[in-house]
Amino acid sequence: MPIDAAQALAAEPRTVEISWTPRDVLLYHLGIGAGLPATDPAELRYTLETRLHVLPSFATVAGGGSPGVIRGLSMPGVDVDLARVLHGGQSLTVHRPLPVAATATATSRIVAVHDKGTAAVLVMRTEVADGDGPLWTDDAEIFVQGEGGWGGDRGPSARHAEPAGEPDRTVERTVREDQALLYRLSGDGNPLHADPEFAERAGFERPILHGLCTYGMTVKAVVDTLFGGDVTRVRSCTTRFAGVVYPGETLRIRMWRREGGVQVTVGAVERDDAPVLTGTIVGHG
Repeated sequence: MPIDAAQALAAEPRTVEISWTPRDVLLYHLGIGAGLPATDPAELRYTLETRLHVLPSFATVAGGGSPGVIRGLSMPGVDVDLARVLHGGQSLTVHRPLPVAATATATSRIVAVHDKGTAAVLVMRTEVADGDGPLWTDDAEIFVQGEGGWGGDRGPSARHAEPAGEPDRTVERTVREDQALLYRLSGDGNPLHADPEFAERAGFERPILHGLCTYGMTVKAVVDTLFGGDVTRVRSCTTRFAGVVYPGETLRIRMWRREGGVQVTVGAVERDDAPVLTGTIVGHG
């Protein structure tokens, strides 16, 4: 079969050097919708280099290389059609605040392969450190349609209970028509987010927004709304990508304060709040 679980799990980790500059951080922030209104002091901390604070979600694109999903598809034992691949989930743990510029090493490996019957799920873990020690660890869940059924471990359930009670805060964020085109400049060049013909082959009516763009917009909304703009309060963010977002739509982000974290759901307003992100927890200190 195209996925050889034993080979993928036994493969040696891959380590590469990555680096980024304030320009990369600024571009990422613009890619997730920062800068509106352009002169708002609360937005200038994301868009002006002399005031720059780095959102922790920048870790998912730092270094300008391919995201965990694309890197995972290049690992030994994995040979699948990109059009059958979806980003199933993301888990990020931040060990200390991200610097505005750095050179670091990123070590990646497949740490789990799950058999969901009609699909396979690969978990690609990347650990990043610089000269001062660990910076972050992130796990990308790679959902590959049509590659299950070999009798392997099913892994954890993807079901998550809905938050109880009314949310503490609800905000709406508009996704620009060109949001995916701008976001992909930070390194994720998957044609699913730009090429209508490729998107149709993958089963979508038109190009969709990157799941990690929605993820970044959500982290920013929590930081701005509940953390007073303090990016250093974020310790982790885990989510599952439950549905697609089309550029031009509006995200409704609901937040519930919980012990040690914020529980979040995200829906697409124009499609009757169709779920976009579920099981989302932003841990804080």
